[in-house]
Amino acid sequence: MKTSFIGGGVMAEAIMSRAITQGVLHAAGVCVAEPVAERRTLLADRYGVATSQDNLAAACGARLIVLAVKPKHLPAVFANLAGKLSPEQTVLSIVAGATLAGLTIGLAHRLVVRVMPNTPARAGEGMSVWTATPEVGAEARHAATALLAAMGTHLYVDDEAVLDMATAVSGSGPAYVFGFMEALADAAVDLGIPREMAQMLVLQTVLGSAVLAKATGEDPALLREKVTSPGGTTAEALKALEQAGFRDIIKDAVRAAYAKAQALGRKGERGVQ
Repeated sequence: MKTSFIGGGVMAEAIMSRAITQGVLHAAGVCVAEPVAERRTLLADRYGVATSQDNLAAACGARLIVLAVKPKHLPAVFANLAGKLSPEQTVLSIVAGATLAGLTIGLAHRLVVRVMPNTPARAGEGMSVWTATPEVGAEARHAATALLAAMGTHLYVDDEAVLDMATAVSGSGPAYVFGFMEALADAAVDLGIPREMAQMLVLQTVLGSAVLAKATGEDPALLREKVTSPGGTTAEALKALEQAGFRDIIKDAVRAAYAKAQALGRKGERGVQ
């Protein structure tokens, strides 16, 4: 089965790489549409896939078309593909903020899957939340889930509104975590710990904490309480975080990302009306 990627950016490469490595896709059956010649050469050399600068040529004959362009490039993709996809083809979109309504209208095609993945997919530890139009059948849903499973954990939702919420949490979330790691390492360096050691301490602490939470299944609040001794160093640190408004800052960040995701969706829908 041929699979096409419209857009050869970092996220598209992450999905393709994991799928090929896990045997979900075969390189000989993959074609990537990418406008930048250097990028086409890199992908072809690195993965052995076919490439094209033409979106329609890349999509021709593909049962699954992964739409992985930036939102600003969607109008051009719509112009290339609208009304030219066959009833056997399913489009899987990872375009931030692009709604099912906007995609089906823009492509003049009803078989659409919408996914909100995140960058840990590159390491097979991604979190993808997805939904689909009613016209997407069992075979196409199976192909989509196989692709998402190669990237990590995936969750199907009936309510598309959840995807904008997921965008603000799991989609943008890695950046929040990386920002916290950066700040924690900087704080360690300020104390006098060498940078390399500080980064090692932070990386393993964050990794170990996430693994422990997943392994035990315990509520993060309970795990936090278990590591916090009354009157101890951790309690003092948490007190400082609360006094600085740590929880409210996180909530504000998530709300800002959610509002932006909704705005992108509204803008995209207006653009195809």
